[in-house]
Amino acid sequence: MWRIIPYAILQCILLTAGQVFLKFAMTRMPAFSWTREFWGSILTNWQFAASGLLFGAASLLWMYIVKHFPFSTAYPMASLCYVFGMLAAILFFHEEVSVWKWLGVALIVLGCMLIAK
Repeated sequence: MWRIIPYAILQCILLTAGQVFLKFAMTRMPAFSWTREFWGSILTNWQFAASGLLFGAASLLWMYIVKHFPFSTAYPMASLCYVFGMLAAILFFHEEVSVWKWLGVALIVLGCMLIAK
C-alpha cells in the first residue's frame, strides 16, 4: 500500500496550497456581506481564483485515489494535510508552532505510515 503515499502527499499539497491562497484572498477582501462590492471583490481576486483551481485539482486527484485504493487506507491519508498546513502556517503566515503541535504532527505521520503499511 505504500503506492498511495505519493498521491496522498500531492493531494494534500494541492489542498494546502488552495487554503493558503484562500487565506491570502480573504485578507484582501472586505468583510463578508451580500453587497455588490463584496461579490465583485471575489470575482476580481486572482488568489481566490487560484484557490478554486487548486481545490479542483485536489478533488480530481482525490477521485483517482478513492477509485484505486481502499477507502480505509485512502481516507486517513487525508490527515497528512495537517502536516502541510502546519508548515504553511510557519512559512507563509509566520506563526509559531509549539512542541506539542509538532508532537501531534509526528503522531499523524506515524499513524499514516502504519495505515499505509
